[in-house]
Amino acid sequence: MNPPSVVRTATAELYDAHVLKNYARPALTLVRGRGAQVWDDAGNAYLDFTSGIAVSALGHCHPHWVAAVQRQAAELIHVSNLFRTPLQGELARRLVGYAGPGRVFFCNSGGEADEALLKLARLHGVRKAGGEEGKCFKVIGAKKAFHGRMFGGMSATPQEKVQKGFRPLVPGFVFGELNNLQSFADLVDDATAAIIVESIQGDGGINPCTPEFLRGLRALCDQHNLLLLLDEVQCGIGRTGTFYAFEPAGVRPDAIAMAKGLGGGFPIGAIWVGERAADLFTPGAHGTTFGGTPLACAAGLAVLDVIENERLLENVTRLGAPWLAELKKLAADFPAHVREVRGRGFHIGFEMTGETTPWITALAEGGLLAAPAGGNVVRLLPPLNATPGELAKSVEIFRAALAAKA
Repeated sequence: MNPPSVVRTATAELYDAHVLKNYARPALTLVRGRGAQVWDDAGNAYLDFTSGIAVSALGHCHPHWVAAVQRQAAELIHVSNLFRTPLQGELARRLVGYAGPGRVFFCNSGGEADEALLKLARLHGVRKAGGEEGKCFKVIGAKKAFHGRMFGGMSATPQEKVQKGFRPLVPGFVFGELNNLQSFADLVDDATAAIIVESIQGDGGINPCTPEFLRGLRALCDQHNLLLLLDEVQCGIGRTGTFYAFEPAGVRPDAIAMAKGLGGGFPIGAIWVGERAADLFTPGAHGTTFGGTPLACAAGLAVLDVIENERLLENVTRLGAPWLAELKKLAADFPAHVREVRGRGFHIGFEMTGETTPWITALAEGGLLAAPAGGNVVRLLPPLNATPGELAKSVEIFRAALAAKA
């Protein structure tokens, strides 16, 4: 067996030679995970508070999840949506139970889920315009949003780093200020079909919608016959202590995009569409080859099983507030480095006074993996079953990194 240094060098060389350079070369080669921990090829352990960017909701290799996926892989993996499969129907039923009366479409990723929402908006606009295409198609989004990297989602993402080089984009998108209801109301006209926002902006820097703002958007959509589309790809599936992050606002959207944590590490995306708009997609209007396979649905059902049986929503609610309070002490103690700490549950962002890259590196050197976000924000996204000890350790490592640069 080759020593770790040889494996590490070989992996780096493979990346350098054969992998597209749309990412900066990763500094670490990760080879194993268990719970909230991962190990690199040199045997070093890290507390993984990226969770695969909010994907590994149960941590790594949860035994119930592993058993469910292994069992399904030996039984039936893929048959396409030309046929029914029991697990897809069951996963749809359980998601409807969380969201309310409506229907579910399965896909493979958050980008696909957001794209489906935008197609739904177009279909609603056609119906609103009496069947005439191209008359009512405008979608109002939020500045600093992120809705994926396909052409629709990219066009709904007003970030230069995402859009640069790909113009002309899909027309019809305009943007208001998050939590400024009047800025959204001012953009509504006869061509408007929908409003789309993330309940908590993730890539844009962990910027939560206020409950008042979400309620205002719901009223605005009702007033003008618009669809309210909520992107919960990153902040949903229990990450904030409620199954969906919008729930404390007491609103019901017309459609929800979800992915990431839903599969616990296996690729799956979905949209829930409420009864008002559930008839817009008709045979031939939208589809997917791989969406909602038996294997993907087995993974999704296993995630829901663990969330419910291990009471993980309660875990996030119980531990999230005191953890956030401890993290906010870091901002008070190191104001030269930390401008603000914000978020809810296990969806937290540190807005730093400078670039995030040195902090991401320093945290990794201390044994904590974190993810960057826009606006000089460091994201902490622990698995939903993180323990008090693991949360306390993350604070300790962050404090040590800040103190070293004080």
